[in-house]
Amino acid sequence: MSRVWNFSAGPAVLPAEVLARASDEMLDWQGSGMCVMEMSHRGKEFIGIAAEAEKDLRELLAIPAHYKVLFLQGGATFQFAQVPMNLLGATGKADYAITGEWSKKAAKEAKAYGDIHIAASAEDRAHTYAPAQGAWRLRADASYVHYCSNETIGGVEFNWTPDTGTVPLVADASSHILSRPIEVSKYGLIYAGAQKNIGPAGLTIVVVREDLIGHARAGTPSVMDYKLQSDADSMLNTPPTYSIYVAGLVFKWLKALGGLAEIERRNVAKAKLLYDAIDAGGFYRNPVDKPDRSRMNVPFTLADARLDDAFLKGAQERGMLQLKGHRSVGGMRASIYNAMPVEGVQALVAYMKEFEQRHG
Repeated sequence: MSRVWNFSAGPAVLPAEVLARASDEMLDWQGSGMCVMEMSHRGKEFIGIAAEAEKDLRELLAIPAHYKVLFLQGGATFQFAQVPMNLLGATGKADYAITGEWSKKAAKEAKAYGDIHIAASAEDRAHTYAPAQGAWRLRADASYVHYCSNETIGGVEFNWTPDTGTVPLVADASSHILSRPIEVSKYGLIYAGAQKNIGPAGLTIVVVREDLIGHARAGTPSVMDYKLQSDADSMLNTPPTYSIYVAGLVFKWLKALGGLAEIERRNVAKAKLLYDAIDAGGFYRNPVDKPDRSRMNVPFTLADARLDDAFLKGAQERGMLQLKGHRSVGGMRASIYNAMPVEGVQALVAYMKEFEQRHG
């Protein structure tokens, strides 16, 4: 069986080793006689799986003991409402930085729950950069500051952590979590949908400082209350059991590679390979300021947009799929998450050079 090079922004490529192990354990997980999908989330087998997944995630991210780890449902988009419901506090104020479609949607959703101030924005240049710290206009009485640390659509990544003083920093890290080490203690809350670097769609990871939970606004549904979910070990309702299981396998895969320092080294090399090909001449172009380019999501355009269909057709014939850019941006987008081998990027670069020679 041949595998394609899957450049999808999500659901995205998973490590072959993880898929192989999940396949081996599909009918009988470690002598239980059951698939993980069939297990009761209250049974000792799955409780053990979930506990080990949390343990491994804590090790990978070096999560301090006074932070809670939640395995929730609803995707990162669900957090656009859940964050303000839980964190807006007595002031009802929050500051948002806008660097692309996802941070814009998060701010729009939050406006239903309080006083939302746009503290920084890259809209003046079509979301092609991360606003410098000096451009942020933060309010001292905000309950939190929210930003998207990697914009999947536009390919803007923060390669630094915003300084928000004593106001808790909240990050939507969906499309680059686990791609590099981060200092969790600089954040009040980090959330991420699983379907990029963690596992199958259906799971959302929330890492939240303990003192920030327990203050949900009146009327918050029970399943959206971080404190209630924390007290129930993320099992207030039936959790996405199989997604948690696969996420646990991904965590073990990362640990076996050497952890986040090693995967970052690999990601830097892959991104450099692709950006060097884009920058080599005038045929391809990436619009993002170089210091703010994403290592995970690489949008690029061709010199002549009339060649887009031919480029995509040729890529598909060579086993390279999901390269079409988001409809709001156009062009191409190559998502090269943790599980994309360097060989996939090499294949794409070779094709790009071949295509340019024929059409440039």
